[in-house]
Amino acid sequence: MSDVLTVNASGLSCPQPVMMTKKALSEVESGRVEVLVDTATSRNNVSRYAGNKGWKVDVEEREEGGYRLILTK
Repeated sequence: MSDVLTVNASGLSCPQPVMMTKKALSEVESGRVEVLVDTATSRNNVSRYAGNKGWKVDVEEREEGGYRLILTK
């Protein structure tokens, strides 16, 4: 998969970012998914969920605030 699927969960509180990530990961078997969140709690919960599903998680802090989680498999 060459396209990047982006999930913008900024401004949402848990469990919404995790549920949006779950839906996105169910649509792809492998590739790259970027999840945008704006709190450390959401960052941690999405990272834990994706990691438990076998996805590699890289976290970048965004200049405008929040985090970009890059999930690859």
